[in-house]
Amino acid sequence: MAIDKGVQKTLIIVVGVLLAIILAFSFFKYSFYSSTISSTGTAKIEVIPDMVSVYFNIDTKGSTADEASDKNSIIVDKMKTALLAVGINDNEIKTSNFNVYPNYDYSSSGQRITGYSASHSLKVEISVDEKNKIGSVIDAGIGAGAGVSYINFELNEDNQKRYKVEAIKIATEDARTKAEALAEGSGSRLGSLVSVSSNEWGYVPWLAASESSVKGSSGADIATSITPSEQEISASVTAVFRIR
Repeated sequence: MAIDKGVQKTLIIVVGVLLAIILAFSFFKYSFYSSTISSTGTAKIEVIPDMVSVYFNIDTKGSTADEASDKNSIIVDKMKTALLAVGINDNEIKTSNFNVYPNYDYSSSGQRITGYSASHSLKVEISVDEKNKIGSVIDAGIGAGAGVSYINFELNEDNQKRYKVEAIKIATEDARTKAEALAEGSGSRLGSLVSVSSNEWGYVPWLAASESSVKGSSGADIATSITPSEQEISASVTAVFRIR
C-alpha cells in the first residue's frame, strides 16, 4: 500500500528530529564525562562502644497457642522482675521478636499439628559505664528460665549518627584530595563539584560473646571475659568534579 507523501514527509521529519536528539545527547554525554574526574574517598575511625546488649531467648511449648504463650509470659515477667531488682530500668529491656507457631508431625498420611511453640527474644541494654551489672543481668535471665543468645558491643543511636557524619566527612575530604592529585597528574586543575554520593557506612554491632561461649558459665565469669575495646567503623564516598 502506498504511503501518502504528506505522511512520508512527516515521518522523515520525525526521524530527523529523533536522530538530532540522539546525536546531541551523545555529544553532551561525551563532553560531560570527558571534562570530569571521579574519585572514591574512604575513612576509618576507631571508636569505643558505649553499650553492651545482652540478648536472651525464651522458648516454651504447649498443646495450644495460648498455653505456649502463657508459659512464655510467666518466664518473661519473672525475668523482668529479677532484672529490675538488680538495677535495670524498664526502658532498658526491649522485645526484639515474639512469635507463636504450630509444630507439625509429618508422615505418609500428611501432616498434623502436635502442639505449639512460643519464642520471645529480649534485649537488655547496659551502659559500658555499668559493665559491672552484666553478670547480674545474665544470672537474672538464666535464673528465670531464659537462655543467652549472644552479647554485643554497640553504639547508641545518637553516637551512631555522630560517627556516621564524622566518617562521611572524612571520606569526602579524602575523595577531594585524591581528585586533586588525579587532576594535577593529568595536567589539569580541579574544578567545581558535579556530584557526590555515599556508598556505604560500615557499622555492625561487635560480637562480645556467643551462645556457645557462655553456655554453662556463670554471669560473673562471662562478665569478666567481656572487655570493651576500640572498634573500627568506615565510610566510602564517590565524588565527581569538573576539570579545567
